Amino acid sequence: MTRAATPLTPSRTARSKPVSRLLVAAMAVVLAVPPLPAQAQKRGGGIPLIRDAEIEQLMRDYTTPILRAAGLAKANVKVVLINDRSFNAFVVDGRRIFVNTGALAESTTPNQIIGVMAHETGHIAGGHLSKLRQELANVQTAALIGMLLGAAAMAAAGRSGAGDGAGQAGMAAIMGSQHVATRSLLSYQRAHEEAADRAAVKFLAATGQSAKGMYETFKRFADNSMFTARFADPYAQSHPMPTERMAALTEIARTSPNWDKKDPPELQARHDMMRAKLSGFMEQPQTVARRYPPSDTSLPARYARAIATYRHSDIRAALAQIDALIAAQPNNPYFHELKGQALLENGRAAEAVAPLRRAVALAPDPTLIKIMLGQALVATNNPAHAEEAISILRTGLAQEPDTPNAYEQLAMAYGRKGDLAQADLASAQAAFAKGDIKTARELAARAKTRLPVGSPGWVRADDIIAAKVPTGPNRQN
Repeated sequence: MTRAATPLTPSRTARSKPVSRLLVAAMAVVLAVPPLPAQAQKRGGGIPLIRDAEIEQLMRDYTTPILRAAGLAKANVKVVLINDRSFNAFVVDGRRIFVNTGALAESTTPNQIIGVMAHETGHIAGGHLSKLRQELANVQTAALIGMLLGAAAMAAAGRSGAGDGAGQAGMAAIMGSQHVATRSLLSYQRAHEEAADRAAVKFLAATGQSAKGMYETFKRFADNSMFTARFADPYAQSHPMPTERMAALTEIARTSPNWDKKDPPELQARHDMMRAKLSGFMEQPQTVARRYPPSDTSLPARYARAIATYRHSDIRAALAQIDALIAAQPNNPYFHELKGQALLENGRAAEAVAPLRRAVALAPDPTLIKIMLGQALVATNNPAHAEEAISILRTGLAQEPDTPNAYEQLAMAYGRKGDLAQADLASAQAAFAKGDIKTARELAARAKTRLPVGSPGWVRADDIIAAKVPTGPNRQN
């Protein structure tokens, strides 16, 4: 399991005159609108992402039937894991469903997460993102017109000496236009949430799955917000009011013939293993021990304890626990991956190669494990492994082109071979993937001096130098 942080830089706009304040408010409409989340998105200075072959495979198995039912089987929609303990999932475009690790850890059944994924798929299938952007443009236009009319009224009052009354009327027109525009946008969002709920139930029914997990999840949200919702203005919310939402869900979900259908036992077992893995990697040893005490001899409990032991305690004890897991399930690729990762992170790269090779051979999608295998081969410091490492890393990067660590390992492998031109290019790509455009351009420029003019590497280096730097509130650093 690896993590990569992608900071987001918020926009900054000074506030001074009335017209300037309105422009700030119009921008706030853009930034404050949540990206169609199942629950309010946690905001902050960055979005730390997590990559894990086992969990991502499980998410693919959860979403593939839903995407097929939604007519999105060929849309290449991916699930992206966010290191955040809150229960949340959301979409920001038509290609990715973001889900917090907190949602995975707190969900007790696969059906609860599948229901959330179905809801987010409803947003994608309904084209809600593009429609919201169009509605946002309409709202901004209406707010701008109101601003101009209000400003004109204030200016006219000033020229005619009409006094404070006319000026206050102009300001009221400005503020009123903002208020109406914002409420219009929120109403539009509430309609999308209701449509996504209905679509989710439809997709679940089409795949022979229960909507009970989705109902349970939104019921928990409703129960948690019931007290505050009593005092909330229903027209100032981006989601339907809890009582209304649950009433609508009850009507459409409980009538499904699959309401009492349980998740397959093998899928529930994988879900339990996923939750144990998250606990072992992301929680303190004391918490893991409370959640999975030694008296619990189940496979998920042993998995969580083995991970926590390798991360926080004795590597020898951890390897013994991992070997016991492998003995229990010799063909589980992720147990072999765990052993390789534990050895690699404890400076035993040569020993890590064999279990990682085994994991690659067993995993249904071994791309991320291949990258770790390439890293292990590089870390052996054996020049004889350089060519194999390059081949493996290039194969992995063909599937995962935005993986800075893989480019860094590739640069080291080329360095072992003495191929400085390709080493510079790989380093430039690593910097570019991290958002360090300045360093990427410097390394790419140096690579160009060492590469044949017009060669594929030279062209790639030239592309990096010529790449435009994103600006504005969505710029990624």
